[in-house]
Amino acid sequence: MHKLHKPHTRVPKHFVLEERLERYADAIETEPRQYAGRWAEACHPFTKEGLGSYSAVELDLGCGKGAFACGMAASHPDTLYVGLDTEPICIAYAAELACKEKIPNAIFVPGMGHEVTEFFGEGELAAIHINFPTPFPKKRFSEYRLTILDRLMDYRKILAPGASIFLKTDSQPFFDFTLTQLPLANYELVWSSSDTRSMLPDEPITGYEERLTAQGAKVLGLEAKPLDPAPEHPVQTAELSLSKYLPHDLEDLDYIPYGMERTVKNMRDYEKRHGENYFVRNR
Repeated sequence: MHKLHKPHTRVPKHFVLEERLERYADAIETEPRQYAGRWAEACHPFTKEGLGSYSAVELDLGCGKGAFACGMAASHPDTLYVGLDTEPICIAYAAELACKEKIPNAIFVPGMGHEVTEFFGEGELAAIHINFPTPFPKKRFSEYRLTILDRLMDYRKILAPGASIFLKTDSQPFFDFTLTQLPLANYELVWSSSDTRSMLPDEPITGYEERLTAQGAKVLGLEAKPLDPAPEHPVQTAELSLSKYLPHDLEDLDYIPYGMERTVKNMRDYEKRHGENYFVRNR
């Protein structure tokens, strides 16, 4: 059985996590490895003709509270949407939404990005959606980024031929870092945009996206497809600290990406002590 991680976010008052997980268990799968390679059939409701199959399976990686996965599932009833998140509180909220809205083709799984090749079979996914992932700006935590080289190589194994990954983020440094990773894993950049909402106007808008854009964030986004052949021995050549992707003049920042507030504050404070544009001179 796949164990839920301990909550990292504050548990809301009167929110009993175990009770929520049990109440909405119909939309939660805690043993995802047993479905690898057969999600489309295993999760499809019985029909008059017997056990059916969804036409496609898509992954919402870092699904949060499930608004995107449930919204997409409601609009595409013949596709199964699997939401994956490390945070059990998010899994509970996402499952509650799917159950209350009676969306049978949305299922939620507790897990981490590096486990996707254990949860899904070869070529099983029609798409991977990565919406506003945690940027992990520090170099020592870069391995947890969902678009780092190792993860992109993992996605190659579980994406169907011609399938894509889709990224949305408010973080320009994270976005620029991702652009360095795609060629290392031999992905083709299909499109990129600083106004992804215009590119994908019909996709669900989550409360998270609404809050960020209200604070002045741009929704950066891209679509990328793996090309053949897969690199045999890919080598990481990019700068791993996201501070390296910030503008030289920190005062040019009119919006500080989520997760980088402390980094920018520390750099600005450092420049005040060591002179203006210290990091420009020392990069």
